[in-house]
Amino acid sequence: MIGRLNHVAIAVRDLNAAVATYKNALGAKVSEATAQPEHGVTVVFVELPNTKIEFLEPLGENSPIAKFLERNPDGGIHHVCYEVDDIIAARDQLKSRGARVLGDGNPKIGAHGKPVLFLHPKDFLGTLTELEQV
Repeated sequence: MIGRLNHVAIAVRDLNAAVATYKNALGAKVSEATAQPEHGVTVVFVELPNTKIEFLEPLGENSPIAKFLERNPDGGIHHVCYEVDDIIAARDQLKSRGARVLGDGNPKIGAHGKPVLFLHPKDFLGTLTELEQV
C-alpha cells in the first residue's frame, strides 16, 4: 500500500533559524516559505536526493504545531509522510483494519497541492503518519 517516504516533518519555533541552520551548516537546498492557513502552518521543504525534510512553523494561535511545541519546546520530529497511489482506497483499507483517520476522514489538500490524510499516532507506533496521494 505505502510507497516511498515523501518527507519527515520537523516542528520548529523559528523557521528562519531552521532554514539558516540547514543552509549554512549542511549546505541544503531549501524552498521558499509557504503559508498553509487551512493546516495552521508555514512550511519550508529541504530538498534531498531521495526525500524531503519539511519544517513546520505555527501559523496562528490555534495551530496544531503550536500545541506540539508547547509539549516539545525545542521542536522535533512531528510526522512522517508516505506516498500512496490512491488515498481513498488506502484510507478505506486502513479503516477496515482498525486504523483511525484524524479529522473528518476526508482528504485535504496538502503543501504539495495533493490530497493528504493523517493517521492516529497510537495506531502507528506512536508516530503521526501522513499519507499523500501521488
